[in-house]
Amino acid sequence: MTTPDESEVRRLVREAVDRALGPEPGAPRAPATSPAPPPARPAAPRRVAIGSDHGGYPLKEILKRAITDEMGWDVLDCGTHSPDAVDYPDFAAAVAREVASGRAGRGVIVDAAGIGSTMAANKIAGVRCALCHDDRTALNGREHNDANVLALGANVVNRGAAVRIVRLFLTTEFAGGRHERRVRKIMALEGGR
Repeated sequence: MTTPDESEVRRLVREAVDRALGPEPGAPRAPATSPAPPPARPAAPRRVAIGSDHGGYPLKEILKRAITDEMGWDVLDCGTHSPDAVDYPDFAAAVAREVASGRAGRGVIVDAAGIGSTMAANKIAGVRCALCHDDRTALNGREHNDANVLALGANVVNRGAAVRIVRLFLTTEFAGGRHERRVRKIMALEGGR
């Protein structure tokens, strides 16, 4: 996989911010003939369920502060609460259950690589957990897959990148359109259908 150049990253971020917050004042507006937006979805709470195993604990603590202080979301900490050894499936499932129940609008899970937590979270009905390691995967996970849980590997992404990825994950809206059919097909796989 190639890494996007800085101008491509800036373009993607600008598009995501415009979708989330609207265009800057004075920016050209889309022509009146543009297709109508998809019907409004029920508003999910601006609450992020977050959890980690011991390998992700230090990064989880950094992300909690960034989510509340910089991004303005409430945080529901599903543990762990120390660097003592624990099993990642327990915390990934706890985060996934909070999102699936609607008590949290999004979820973030962190372990050393992010792989095991992704697998565990995706076993919970209603969860679409995306393992992301850069801006492009975070944008794609939200825009195309309507991911509602983000998994990060603390040994894969640095702290600055992790904060940026979480910010993109929280501000990027699902694009809908042709992607809705595909997400429905993903969800239909639950229960072996």
